[in-house]
Amino acid sequence: MNPGAIGYIRQDVSGARRQWDEVRIRTLAGRLGYDLRKVAVFGPHTDRPVHRLRVLVANLGVDAVIVPSLDHFENAAVPRDLVERADVITVDPEQTFARWLIPPDSPADMGSR
Repeated sequence: MNPGAIGYIRQDVSGARRQWDEVRIRTLAGRLGYDLRKVAVFGPHTDRPVHRLRVLVANLGVDAVIVPSLDHFENAAVPRDLVERADVITVDPEQTFARWLIPPDSPADMGSR
């Protein structure tokens, strides 16, 4: 059985490219061997989006969150409390922020990696 993943898109960031971003997430998930269980699409006024992603990660038991780019996170930085629970993978540029790479005393966000 393949590891599970969810996709994450901010509607206001993707705009008219939303469907294309979803296709890119699905394509990357398949290429990397993930079972993409859901693509969460949040708007700019979604309350506590990172908390909602963490709840989805826990409820679905997934190992990764795949996002079109870091622009979909506040300040273009991967939130530490998300990457503590699941690997975060960006489509463009393709990179992985892995849970096991977080040093115990690292800064609050992972945007500089």
